[in-house]
Amino acid sequence: MRAYKPKDNVQAKAYYTDRYYVSPQVPKLHVESDEIFAADLEAIKAKVDVLDAYIQVEQMVVFINPSDNYKVLELLRDECDYTQLSEMSAIDWLADRGGFEIFYQMLSMNKRKRIRIKMFINKGEAVNSVEKLFRSADWSEREMFDMFGIEANGHPFMKRILMPYDWQGYPLLKTYPLQGDEFAAWYEVDKIYGKEARDIIGPELRDTAKVDRYDSERFARLGHEVPKGTKITGNEPKNEQNYQEEGGVFMIKKFDKKDSVVVDDPQR
Repeated sequence: MRAYKPKDNVQAKAYYTDRYYVSPQVPKLHVESDEIFAADLEAIKAKVDVLDAYIQVEQMVVFINPSDNYKVLELLRDECDYTQLSEMSAIDWLADRGGFEIFYQMLSMNKRKRIRIKMFINKGEAVNSVEKLFRSADWSEREMFDMFGIEANGHPFMKRILMPYDWQGYPLLKTYPLQGDEFAAWYEVDKIYGKEARDIIGPELRDTAKVDRYDSERFARLGHEVPKGTKITGNEPKNEQNYQEEGGVFMIKKFDKKDSVVVDDPQR
């Protein structure tokens, strides 16, 4: 059995330096500058406490208490004509504020307006599911749980949606290493072959940002391909691109790149 390596300081291993970069904010306008948004905000204030509200990039942003998210989205749908929940997710502020910012992106086709509802929750807290109001929230809430570990109370199937059910960790946390931790490096090897095969197969390489232009095993040298294992000199001639393997396929005409035509007329 391999010696256990602590995962507490995985953030220090990442070679990117801008993981907590906060982009400059665009100007914020008063809600009173837009009659439609002003009326929508008054309707929200009549039902719940509003912590902050402003207009930014032609859409209104409203901060509310986490316990009021279902009530506010129901109000926007039934009384304010915001019938689409186009997006929802979370932002990791654990290092800075000890929690997450949850946002709901609402769209009104009739008003041609967008409202973003925001709220802040502390680490370990859950949110109220809005799946019964908007079916689009079903997979979005599962993805938020899968990537950030935030549960939605009342969701009919609160399981991972992208990662395997038995996955450990939450990949979109800023503390999650870009190349994966020890569990990620050995997951498929352990699952398929067993831990006894680790020394034979080796760990998985999950750093997709790293591409070796001289790698002849992973086909990174497009146009200069060579057989597997060939020593790369860097002076190989460029290969003509073909859209079909040598010998062709039965009843299918071979098509070369030089025979292709760029169509300029969109109505053709």
